[in-house]
Amino acid sequence: MTGLIGIDVGGTKTRVMRTTLTGEVLDDITVASSSWRGPLGDAEADATGLVRLLRDRFGDDLARSAVAVGAHGCENTAQCRELEARMRSRLRGPVLVVNDSELIPPAMGAEHAVGVVVGTGSIATARDDRGELVTAGGWGWILGDEGSAPALVREAVRSVLAELDEGRSLDPLGRRLMIAFGADHGDALALALTQATSPDDWGRHAADVFAAAEEGSPLADRVVRDAGAELARLVDRLLRRGIRATAVVAGGSVIERQPRLQDAFRDALADIRPGVPLAILDRAPVRGAVALARTLLPNDDAPTTQNGEPRT
Repeated sequence: MTGLIGIDVGGTKTRVMRTTLTGEVLDDITVASSSWRGPLGDAEADATGLVRLLRDRFGDDLARSAVAVGAHGCENTAQCRELEARMRSRLRGPVLVVNDSELIPPAMGAEHAVGVVVGTGSIATARDDRGELVTAGGWGWILGDEGSAPALVREAVRSVLAELDEGRSLDPLGRRLMIAFGADHGDALALALTQATSPDDWGRHAADVFAAAEEGSPLADRVVRDAGAELARLVDRLLRRGIRATAVVAGGSVIERQPRLQDAFRDALADIRPGVPLAILDRAPVRGAVALARTLLPNDDAPTTQNGEPRT
């Protein structure tokens, strides 16, 4: 092997990073996933499109590289393995395919960790002792996705409507949501939310929940604390199913930008799983794909330090 290729396939963007065995970045590109990918679930089309993208970019260097992919849409072990097998049939080097959420722990150098994504959606993932992908949450913006941007808004609106049912006046959270949704009373707020047609329509107002919490809204603070507790429960479910994890690493557009949610998640996790620390992703997930590609190297290809010891 002469290089490592890590790929982070997201719903909208695909990022590809190629490095030397010692970690020097040779290429770092981002393209629209739609430029090479068809409908989700077609492993043959995914393999064809992704390998074509790599060959167009790297030519002969591709044949001498280990490739690891974190793919949005590979939601279980069978789907990951199918795409992996189809890519292996087209490439000469080793290939590994995992769910894109699984890039988060290795990006931070964490082993035996649960990865938690908290952004437009949310999910907790890990591998069991047999190498099977195990998940908790991720059931979508209407039913679940605890802690995600749309879920925060959903629960915030429910809290405001409950307060109105109690005959209470609007606090900063209620006032912000009324303005955000162009409503002047509870019925209009409920109608505006239920008529929204995508998670983005809800999620873009999540910033108002955190702003209201900063302004002293007890409702907003409770919504955020409850979201942190729900995220901790996702982790707990995986651990109760036999996942052996010594740490949790969380990433995603919401959790990375909102210290209040980080604190709520960390506090709740400490309550139900003392001694399992939470780290927040502070680098690109594609780095995790590169780290996974390094694990595919045979021992004699492992990079070494100046004194010849394996590089860790």
